[in-house]
Amino acid sequence: MKIVFMGTPLAAVPTLEQILEDGHEVIAVWTQPDRPSGRGNRLTAPPVKEFAVENDLKVFQPSKIKTKESLELFRSHNADVAVVVAYGRILPKTFLEAFPKGAINVHFSLLPKYRGAAPVNWAIVNGETKTGITTMKMDEGLDTGDILLQSETEIGEDENAIDLMARLSFEGARLLSETLKKLDEIEPRQQSEINASYAPMLVKEEGKIDWSANAETINNHIRGFQPFPTSFTFYQGKKLTIWKAQVWKAESGEIDNNFGKILDANKQDLFVNCGEGTVLRIEELQIQGKNRMKTVDFLNGVKMHVGEILGNEIELK
Repeated sequence: MKIVFMGTPLAAVPTLEQILEDGHEVIAVWTQPDRPSGRGNRLTAPPVKEFAVENDLKVFQPSKIKTKESLELFRSHNADVAVVVAYGRILPKTFLEAFPKGAINVHFSLLPKYRGAAPVNWAIVNGETKTGITTMKMDEGLDTGDILLQSETEIGEDENAIDLMARLSFEGARLLSETLKKLDEIEPRQQSEINASYAPMLVKEEGKIDWSANAETINNHIRGFQPFPTSFTFYQGKKLTIWKAQVWKAESGEIDNNFGKILDANKQDLFVNCGEGTVLRIEELQIQGKNRMKTVDFLNGVKMHVGEILGNEIELK
């Protein structure tokens, strides 16, 4: 099958690789333009572009797609179908109808749940115990197209969004491979609007920890808000990012309503008082200006004291 592949982040690479392994002809790869990245603000190519260049594929990086020129270029590929995995742009109807078999999307949720930009993050933040992959026939809506195939998986109790996305990216490649093989046999299913939910793009302010929430909710945020915006609080005027934690059983009489209060900060452990009579054990953290580290190493350098309150704000930059 002749395919135009559209994708940008690392999570899209396994699907492109699988398409090549399955013997399809990748006519062109469309990805986002190179962006400044890192401390030096150096222009950096998207992971999909890097893979495509390594495999001698033609790469196109238009800054705008809703133009006559972009549409003409897209149609000129004369492909059978477009495969889209986290491309990063909403495709106009003209693109979706450019090829005989339309456009197929690999989405990282069990649609109609978690339509939108950040399905993996929000599934964890909301405490879901399962998620999955959906391949769908794209339409003009936001992830509203007819479902082709789905694959379900459990979310690990300690799994964060980075690890889950990595795992789903390979499952997505497998499901897309199966979808293309059976494309003429699959009966598309219309999505139900009753169970639809949305996973909007994440913003920095959502990462601020509300210590009055229960420990399980906070831990879900810590796991789900990775790699961005992360979950953070403040300690002695500095931003303190929490990377890994564990819900801990509170002892009778150990807690009070001083949410964010440090209950213990011995050489091994850091326990923080949360809402609803719950406690969070912090396992990995990062103070502003320092590297991420395990709690035992952190407490060797930063002397925290029982009774101190986390959450004194500073202005976000």
